[in-house]
Amino acid sequence: MSRILVGTTSWTEKTLVESGRFYPPDMHTAEARLRYYSAQFPVVEVDSSYYGLPTSRNAGLWVERTPDGFVFDVKAFRLFTQHQTPPDALPKDIREGLTMSTKKNLYYKDVPAEVLDELWGRFRSALDPLRQAGKLGEVLFQFAPWFVFRPSSLELIADCVEQLPGDRIAVEFRNKSWFAEKHLAETIAFERKHGLIHVVVDEPQGFPSSVPAVWEATSPDLAIMRLHGRNRATWAKKGISAAERFNYLYSDEELRKLAGSVNGLGEHAKELHVLFNNCYRDNAQRNALMLQGLMNP
Repeated sequence: MSRILVGTTSWTEKTLVESGRFYPPDMHTAEARLRYYSAQFPVVEVDSSYYGLPTSRNAGLWVERTPDGFVFDVKAFRLFTQHQTPPDALPKDIREGLTMSTKKNLYYKDVPAEVLDELWGRFRSALDPLRQAGKLGEVLFQFAPWFVFRPSSLELIADCVEQLPGDRIAVEFRNKSWFAEKHLAETIAFERKHGLIHVVVDEPQGFPSSVPAVWEATSPDLAIMRLHGRNRATWAKKGISAAERFNYLYSDEELRKLAGSVNGLGEHAKELHVLFNNCYRDNAQRNALMLQGLMNP
């Protein structure tokens, strides 16, 4: 049986902090909140690195504010995962040097190779404090919904692996083409060949944007599960925040059913991270504590 770490995909989400339902009322600083969170859970996902490049200064502070053995899973910068990226999300010096910076959004293919090299280099170096402290769990590439299965996509993923040598790379696909009957076996084989960690998801089914839970551990070192909630009413709704979209609280019965599958997945990797992304108010923290209790009675 693997070491199972349960946590959430953020410790600073706006509705979580505003709810006053997880952090004690006297905790008003980022330092106090991270120290409190890391006393409750052994792992957290950094989502701010998706919106803008992380910095080594912040990573160093995360190391200082958490106990030995605590783990950070870090979300890859949005440009690297084929999402539309506003120029303002780039570092100022890079943004000012781009002739295309007047565009509303940039995509990976739009950016010159030398600029991409610089962005990758800054992303790598920002994570050094976590690596040196042994607190970097994995880097999560949550690819855009329009990132479909095709040879060029496989090549891009392989390049991402080369950009982060020595790091554990997890991939979450959000387009069902990766799990269609004609591609499923090839997708899993590709992940295994490149040492990629397949992300198992729990989310509403039956929507064009839905992908199934594929219970596979493709790396002997680490398996990942991310739970997005099961709110069918908001899953495909336009014009709402991420927190509203993932507003769902798993019931005790639902978690008990999931616990068996989680244990089964854990039998195939040395370590398993279970991360709740139902990030409205304290839903994720409540469910993470509930599942911890079920996994460690």
